[in-house]
Amino acid sequence: MIEKVIIMGAAGRDFHNFNVYFRDNPRYKVVAFTAAQIPDIEYRLYPPELSGNLYPEGISIFPENQLKDLIRKHKVDLVAFSYSDIPHVEVMHKASVAMACGADFILIGATYTMLKSEKPVVAVCAVRTGCGKSQTARHVCRILKGIGKRVVVVRHPMPYGNLTKQIVQRFSSYQDFEKHKCTIEEREEYEPLVEQNIVVYAGIDYGQILKEAEKEADIIVWDGGNNDTPFYYPDVHIVVFDPFRAGHERLYYPGETNMIMADIAVINKVNSADPADVQIVRRNIEKYAPNAEIVMAESAVLVDDPDIIRGKRVLVVEDGPTITHGGMSIGAGTIAAKKHGAAGIVDPRPYITGTIKETFETYPHINSLLPAMGYSKDQIHDLELTINKVDCELVLFATPIDLPKIVSINKPFIRVYYEYRDHDRPFLEEVILKQLQKT
Repeated sequence: MIEKVIIMGAAGRDFHNFNVYFRDNPRYKVVAFTAAQIPDIEYRLYPPELSGNLYPEGISIFPENQLKDLIRKHKVDLVAFSYSDIPHVEVMHKASVAMACGADFILIGATYTMLKSEKPVVAVCAVRTGCGKSQTARHVCRILKGIGKRVVVVRHPMPYGNLTKQIVQRFSSYQDFEKHKCTIEEREEYEPLVEQNIVVYAGIDYGQILKEAEKEADIIVWDGGNNDTPFYYPDVHIVVFDPFRAGHERLYYPGETNMIMADIAVINKVNSADPADVQIVRRNIEKYAPNAEIVMAESAVLVDDPDIIRGKRVLVVEDGPTITHGGMSIGAGTIAAKKHGAAGIVDPRPYITGTIKETFETYPHINSLLPAMGYSKDQIHDLELTINKVDCELVLFATPIDLPKIVSINKPFIRVYYEYRDHDRPFLEEVILKQLQKT
């Protein structure tokens, strides 16, 4: 008997799970994907170019709020939950909906969909969005290049556009961002790595992507998304923790899985977090991942000319995913504003417009920060309008990219950077090299 399946996703892990677990499996018939978390990713078609011989017409993608109706309409047997950074209790609420409508509910095992590379793989993952995973991945690349390795990064998927054109993507220059019509969120991940002369691959079919990456790499760095587990078997599995959300390492799916699997546990932001919260994280690692080697790290907040901030009323523009589904109420821009004597942080809410207003309605915890939302041209336009309407003296851009190259700003601005720093021994470099010697 063929089982009818719905895959719940957010344009990333869901597609990978389909490709590896369901696509060529005659036991299943995937009748739909559902979409959540990311704006405007529903009502697309997972195309025949990706869906395989069993799905010659492709597979439709619907909003997650239609899950009940879809289960009943198609008499679905199985719902496969396939996205990340969601509270454990919320996963079970969704499971309850599926089961109440008559379907089974599954979470696919972390290693079941991992592909094996011919080259060594160092994976950089996290227990929540916004832990400092990206800056850690950049530092890992510097370490590996420093020992003479050709490093290629494979980034967790962000296929938010035309899926037929995003099957395999390669980024090595700014022109590639334009070629692939990258969103702000994509550029935030790719641009800092390309600035390090690192080739980055991403897309949808991670089997094809792996074959291409292996052609030009001595070692592959898996740069994870949200708190998802790796798509490739890691020879070294690095997991980043955030003491500003102490305890979340046991409360979010699949971040807890990452913690349990970790070879190296990086407790980040120890320079600015409460020491008591750092100890909570350390104790959880020691209890639930006793074989992981712990590294203490700092998220260094850097500003080119900090004196400009002093005494100014500032608008703080923070990294979008960190502030939205990452749940953070502060970021590097907030820290920089307070550290360097800003007169105050201006609340953008009286000025927000269009799709940015929708973001604040979806994530009411944001308060007086402005997330750098840019999943579409309309959203980038609304972000630009909002920034230009805010009554402030200075804008602090605390995103990983040079945002003023994308949006036109009518007031003074300054960029805020954040980078990985070792806090104390053992340093990340010595721990990685020791782990690689075991492979």
